[in-house]
Amino acid sequence: MGPLQGVKVIELAGIGPGPFAGTLLSDMGADVVRVERADWVDTMQGPYGFWVDGRGRRSVGVDLKHADGVETVLRLVEQAHALIEGYRPGVTERLGLGPDTCLARNPRLVYGRMTGWGQDGPLAQAAGHDINYISVAGALAHFGRAGQPPTPPLNLVGDYGGGAMFLAFGIVCALFEARSSGAGQVIDAAMVDGAAYLMGPIWGLRNMGGLSDERGTNLLDTGAPFYDAYETADGKWVSIGSIEPQFYAELLQRLDIDPEGLPAQNDRAGWPSMKERLTAIFRTKTRDEWTALLEGTDVCFGPILTMTEAAEHPHIKERGTVVSYHDILQPAPAPRFSRTGAEIQGPAVAPGHDTEAVLSSFGFSADEVAALVASGAVKQKSA
Repeated sequence: MGPLQGVKVIELAGIGPGPFAGTLLSDMGADVVRVERADWVDTMQGPYGFWVDGRGRRSVGVDLKHADGVETVLRLVEQAHALIEGYRPGVTERLGLGPDTCLARNPRLVYGRMTGWGQDGPLAQAAGHDINYISVAGALAHFGRAGQPPTPPLNLVGDYGGGAMFLAFGIVCALFEARSSGAGQVIDAAMVDGAAYLMGPIWGLRNMGGLSDERGTNLLDTGAPFYDAYETADGKWVSIGSIEPQFYAELLQRLDIDPEGLPAQNDRAGWPSMKERLTAIFRTKTRDEWTALLEGTDVCFGPILTMTEAAEHPHIKERGTVVSYHDILQPAPAPRFSRTGAEIQGPAVAPGHDTEAVLSSFGFSADEVAALVASGAVKQKSA
């Protein structure tokens, strides 16, 4: 019943942000069909349900080097609303599945391309990973503490934030536009572009003179004593985000710090001494003790939890933010809708698990399916 119910998406199998974009669309109700390499059908071993980014779609095994395999995908494309591919620029064109070919078969198709560097530019054909894209985008330099090396924020900023989410957003935007124009289009979603876009508010701070290029010295990068992580008596950690004056005042009050004689909150010259003071104070109690004292107040506080601990936090549990689906812990779909609720459509399945069923549902006759399997153009996972 998700808001994208009725939307058909073809996902050419890849890794990282492409599959995550497919998950986002599937969780919102889209029917996502993942086209996997035929040789993966026999070589990839389960269990598959642990692959959270593969949930909620059907899988078809196709040999894209076989002419009939390519034609099979083009017949799927004829009925699809969108396609996702995450290869280097030019690869789908060489396979016979490039945007011109696909749009010729289906002029309303939204063709989503996911790359690190984009479809053009000096680095378009270069290999790379999240850490490289966020480096060039100007993001990575600002993650970390003063005097320490840049700290990669997992692969959340490039692959998933700057990549998958912008691709999914672009697809939905293009689908919305196609309702009135009747025309599809190509989306060039580059992780370097998305990561730079995510830095928009930080660019705003910089333009106003509120951001130094020196890492770990600014308001939001651990430079400020009131926006940082602090170790507790039991070797665990808590986070403080008391940016607004009233929240900072409450922090001081609840920590029993007399504001008289303190440097002004935003006096950067006073930040190092205040950070030393807060560091000493937070080491006097355990994380749970600080949580009991500060959580739920306007201090802007949070215990720093591992994934295992987060799944058991009362707020996470009550909202169902992390769920056990088929006995596997994973994040629930987000955001939430008042009427067309999003939901996980199923666990990840083996490559080629649904080949024959998908082809039949797209109008292939039983004889056509049998002939494609016999030729090796497609492959069905055996039971």
